[in-house]
Amino acid sequence: MKRKDILPRLKTDESFDMLVIGGGATGCGVALDAASRGLNVALVEKNDFSEGTSSRSTKLLHGGVRYLEMAVKHLDKGQYHLVRDALKERGILLRLAPHLCHPLPLVTPLYKWMEVPYILAGLKLYDLLAGSAGIGNSRLLGRKKALGRFPMLHAKGLKAGVLYYDGQFNDARMSVCIALTAAQHGAVIANHVCVTDFIREEGKVAGVLVNDSVSGESWEVRARTVINATGPFADRVRLLDDPASQPILKASAGIHILLDKRFAPPDTGLLIPKTEDGRVLFVLPWEGHALVGTTDEPSEVVEHPRPSKDEISYLLRHIGRYFDLKVSESDIKAAWSGLRPLIFDPKASDTAKLTRDHLIEQSPSGLITIAGGKWTTYRKMALEVVDHAVRRFSLKARSGSWTDRIYVMGGRTTILREARGWPRNTASTHRSPGILTAHTGTGPPRLPGSRPPASKLFWQRTTLTWRRRYCTPYGTSAPSTPWMCLRTAPHWQCWTPPRPLKLPDESSILWPVSWVGILSGSGKSSRWLTTVY
Repeated sequence: MKRKDILPRLKTDESFDMLVIGGGATGCGVALDAASRGLNVALVEKNDFSEGTSSRSTKLLHGGVRYLEMAVKHLDKGQYHLVRDALKERGILLRLAPHLCHPLPLVTPLYKWMEVPYILAGLKLYDLLAGSAGIGNSRLLGRKKALGRFPMLHAKGLKAGVLYYDGQFNDARMSVCIALTAAQHGAVIANHVCVTDFIREEGKVAGVLVNDSVSGESWEVRARTVINATGPFADRVRLLDDPASQPILKASAGIHILLDKRFAPPDTGLLIPKTEDGRVLFVLPWEGHALVGTTDEPSEVVEHPRPSKDEISYLLRHIGRYFDLKVSESDIKAAWSGLRPLIFDPKASDTAKLTRDHLIEQSPSGLITIAGGKWTTYRKMALEVVDHAVRRFSLKARSGSWTDRIYVMGGRTTILREARGWPRNTASTHRSPGILTAHTGTGPPRLPGSRPPASKLFWQRTTLTWRRRYCTPYGTSAPSTPWMCLRTAPHWQCWTPPRPLKLPDESSILWPVSWVGILSGSGKSSRWLTTVY
């Protein structure tokens, strides 16, 4: 996918069904959701994909322990639903992007006995809300085991610890892979293309005027629907549409520093639930280093924000307070700050009391803004805003949303590689099929975390080839996909038809193969050895 080949597609006279402004997690998620429904979608990003907030997070997929505490303390139904939805989305992302996400155990140190029942009960409730999407059970650790898990902790006065689980991921790569997955489904995505004005017809937004920051060229891009998914900069785009619009966001900065790996074990993180001013602080293993970060510092909306000296001193002070290791500014290898777009509430005294829920707003001119939210819930946010656009503008979507079943680019290959007995560097051949778990029957077996197809299977048998002609992936609204699996002695081989795929009953389609498998034996004795979908 080369930029020089993409830009001509943006310069055509055709009108897109949807134009997305913003190439972060939410914008790319919207493009993927809309394109996977069969809509004609374009996305433009002022800088590079995920250059802003989406690459400056704490690298955690989590429901938010602090938000759950606020929900219980204040009987806040909104915070409760936010945590519950985020935990569900955490499970979906761990399944769809196993190459970029993984579960991470975290320890919460406790220095007062009275904190033990409070923290343990809260984290048990956290597990309960996750339900079937849970990735581990919280449990109490004695002083010795807590120090064994996180030996850097200050041992004096430590009473116990609580171990719980959340997800960790590579935020920048995830966002770029979502953008590439959207492009696989037909979306036209371009970076370094800035929206400078809106095109209006009869008082309604009918497209945008864009400028290529590389060449300096400007042109019009027309669309039936325009989605503002610019994160903390959403109010700026809203002002471009309507100078009289009132702000709906307030920014909060997440500050982070990177230290040497001696400040964190390679497989366990640390959660400090309440610092001197009530904020949460994380110490996490990250790419062979230790990532230290906290959020909820009020901030102005600026591009490429940087943490101040006072903010860095704040983190170092708390590291020194909880660790037996000495730390100074000379130990810092990197530092960054990321803006969190919080829904504006004039009654909130500080950003820590603002919700991380999201808001969908439609202006009188028809501009749709999706604002707020958090990284973990990007997919749900995208689903809801595309549903809103389809309903309000009568867009002809070919199906409902099925992004909870679309692997992020690279995810399916990772599952194939990790299947027991497969060579590590290839997913195409396997010379010892007997070591795989056998499954007898006419249909493919399920792997952990997968779902069975909903449609009836149609098989055609030849001498050495079993061929599944056409099937529908899980969910009746998803498009049909051809599939084939060959047995060629002396080894087993899975074959995927080249793209673009054209079905007899479709004029054009660009869908990835839904699932592949290995077949053992021939004739009536055939059986499936493994399947990935």
